[in-house]
Amino acid sequence: MLASVAATAVLAVHGLFILFVVAGGLLVLWRPWIAVPHLLAAAWGAAISFGGWICPLTPLENHFRQQAGMAGYQGGFIEHYLLALIYPDGLTRSVQIGLGVAVIALNVIIYGWVVRRRGRR
Repeated sequence: MLASVAATAVLAVHGLFILFVVAGGLLVLWRPWIAVPHLLAAAWGAAISFGGWICPLTPLENHFRQQAGMAGYQGGFIEHYLLALIYPDGLTRSVQIGLGVAVIALNVIIYGWVVRRRGRR
């Protein structure tokens, strides 16, 4: 039971981290100090995508799933939970690089908007 809860908690943290990587720049409008942890998180997310690595949270979730008697999964979080909906054949290297580029581009747009908005004040 505890391992199942831990697997679900890691899954939730992983999902929230990815959301923070993708759109956390918007929080800078609310609290400017968030830029530092967000840029570090975005750099980590981009490194994972460009390097073709698997985030350490994925094996941790699989460990807890197996401890709970549940099936683990191969590949990464995005491939298992998100890309399976969008790309049924799975994650290819070019898609992984494209996702990294998309995250960087989105954050450049967000930070450009934040800087423009703050400059008007």
